[in-house]
Amino acid sequence: MKEKTLFLCSNCGYESARWYGKCPVCSEWNTLKEERQLVNKPSARIPSYTKRQSEPVLIKDVSADGEIRIFTGIAEMDRVLGGGAVLGSLILISGEPGIGKSTLLMQACRNFGDAGKKVLYVSGEESLRQLKLRAERIGASSDLLYVISETEIDEIISQSERVCPEVLIIDSIQTTYKQNTDTPPGSVSQVKECALSLLQYAKGSGVTVFIVGHVNKDGAIAGPKVLEHMVDCVLYFEGERNISYRMLRAEKNRFGSTNEIGVFEMCDSGLREVENPSAALLSGRPKSVFGSCVACTMEGTRPILTEIQGLVAKSAFVTPRRMSAGVDYNRAVLLLAILEKRGGLLLGSYDAYINVIGGLRLDEPAVDLPVIIAVASSFLERPVDDTCAAFGEVGLTGELRAVSASGQRINEIKRLGFSKCIMPNQDTTPPKTADGLTLIKVKTVREALEAALL
Repeated sequence: MKEKTLFLCSNCGYESARWYGKCPVCSEWNTLKEERQLVNKPSARIPSYTKRQSEPVLIKDVSADGEIRIFTGIAEMDRVLGGGAVLGSLILISGEPGIGKSTLLMQACRNFGDAGKKVLYVSGEESLRQLKLRAERIGASSDLLYVISETEIDEIISQSERVCPEVLIIDSIQTTYKQNTDTPPGSVSQVKECALSLLQYAKGSGVTVFIVGHVNKDGAIAGPKVLEHMVDCVLYFEGERNISYRMLRAEKNRFGSTNEIGVFEMCDSGLREVENPSAALLSGRPKSVFGSCVACTMEGTRPILTEIQGLVAKSAFVTPRRMSAGVDYNRAVLLLAILEKRGGLLLGSYDAYINVIGGLRLDEPAVDLPVIIAVASSFLERPVDDTCAAFGEVGLTGELRAVSASGQRINEIKRLGFSKCIMPNQDTTPPKTADGLTLIKVKTVREALEAALL
């Protein structure tokens, strides 16, 4: 055997015999890393889990029965997965360190055990004693929960074949390695090879596999981009470290929608499901202050009310600062330009800051109107009515456009006790009132500001 030097792209997995500053495939800069691999290796034994039938069949002969799902027992997680985890699927859960990924999976292990399902939990970062302490804190000790501290992927799969679990959990994929790949654990080659082995095992055996993935400093999943292409579902566990609420969001799901989110609260005994996220996100909202507006956004099929805050202050620099948290920066700058041009508010010499309370990331157009109202309220120092909520998309000419699911938004606003709702006039909702909720339909940004500000 002899060594061979390769350069692998950490973003897309592209392999090259020479180094490039810019990857020829994904066009990312400084992503090619040098790795050494052994060549002319003797052929290894083909594991039993890769021996799958490869004969072609007619598509009309393929069974079209609905996929079989297993429930995690965590309603918020099942919602994001599309109704539960599909048997034989490979699910990747990623998030910042300490956000609660391992805690969430350990709670799922407890529920799997209560449902009579055998689970094998593999940890490459913690000892068995540490796993025992976490399981006791969460109450996940079960006669059907097996744990092992192992990092060699073939040994992990061999032990799984011996235990025959229904669910296999790998924590984490960056700590595992394949013995015949001469690169350190966590490298591009190792992550790709280990994920491929787990994919073949999941599809060949029907075992549902959960793998935990770390994130890099940019917030993306560490390792090659091909890792996200291999798995069936990619879940992001996100939230602020100094805020107890956590959001579980699907970035990819072959068996369900990617628009749903799950809301959790971190407690001493683990993660608690938040069944009414709107009330939780609005708790502690200040009253009768300027620079605050309640927005109604849709996360999949669930309407959620959250508070958007804006702060406008005289700039001490030639170029004013623009900052946004929870709202796309480019979208926020666009809305500030619309507010100045169409709303008549001269913001050119003022700093503007926009923040979404609770750590939510809002990316739908319906939050345009609440953002504009919050910024205008701070600039004019005129508060918004505490019983008022708003939603609507804003165009470049200052007009308001209708958004989807307005009926569900109105029902959620009414359920939480609001008395006024500012919405686009183009919306097709017929009634002018909805059992005590006054619907204020406006056509332009100026009309919306006149209706919202006291």
